Amino acid sequence: MRLTSVPDSILVFGLIKHKIMDQRKKLRTANVLRNIARYTLLIMGILVFIFALLSGAEGYGGGIDGIIKNSPNALPWLFLLLIIYIAWKWELIGGLLIVLSGFATMYFFVFGQNFFLSTFILSLLIIILGGFFISSWYLRRKDN
Repeated sequence: MRLTSVPDSILVFGLIKHKIMDQRKKLRTANVLRNIARYTLLIMGILVFIFALLSGAEGYGGGIDGIIKNSPNALPWLFLLLIIYIAWKWELIGGLLIVLSGFATMYFFVFGQNFFLSTFILSLLIIILGGFFISSWYLRRKDN
């Protein structure tokens, strides 16, 4: 149905305005997803890294020497912090790596001999936040 009382230029402008508003909504959503993923993963990664570094140090005699001997326990979380840096620069690549590392943490830390609900939730959260990076990249695409 064509509106005869409305000039074509106004209809075209209305469609362009609607598309611009829709694009702004997508960018706002992408920004929210990206910021939630960035800062939640960063805080979580730093806290778990420090916990992994310090938690077993007393078994090696404590002090700096114990922390150095226990440092291999913190390497997976240092790797996560490196991936977070990659995701900060390139959302798609970093998001995919974060999702893969979330599945790896689930495989190694959750489905082993000891099941801890907290580790399962942490692994699931890593996967979800990696999905936030991928979703943010998808919403920012030009042809979207």
